[in-house]
Amino acid sequence: MAKDDKSKDGAGRCPEARISSPTRLGKAGHRVIDINTYIPYFLSSVNNALSSGASAQYLRDYGIGIVDWRVISMLAIEPGIPASRICSVVSLDKGATSRSLAKLAEVGMVTFETFENDTRRRKWTLSEAGYEIHDTILAAALERERKLIAGVDPDDLEAFLRVIRIMRRNVDDL
Repeated sequence: MAKDDKSKDGAGRCPEARISSPTRLGKAGHRVIDINTYIPYFLSSVNNALSSGASAQYLRDYGIGIVDWRVISMLAIEPGIPASRICSVVSLDKGATSRSLAKLAEVGMVTFETFENDTRRRKWTLSEAGYEIHDTILAAALERERKLIAGVDPDDLEAFLRVIRIMRRNVDDL
């Protein structure tokens, strides 16, 4: 069976077939998380470091925080979407998204239209100024990604992407 094939019953797949254990025996004799093998630790540790570093850099260089960047990048991907779609795709809090959109609208980076059937709902789009900052920060974001994946074998990177996509789908069931 090819590594991308899926068996119907999940036999030979994680978590039952996991090789490393997410726990170890601690000093007091209790089971504890092993941060060298516990997947959520790595995901949150890498994400927290990436987010705080990006936020500091983007605030310093462009006056845009990480939440603003996520909103801007989502609007570049899907112009004319409601805030709820941004929250859903990027897993942002509704309040943070709303504050970011208000701030970005105030400085002229985003515009909106209301829905015909519900004038309280808005479809958001980047303005020309929004696209300019997007293009500038995109270059910085891609450079950060380039540094992040430096030294990773291309086949390993593709395997990682396959795995992380599965985990992203699975997280909705937690």
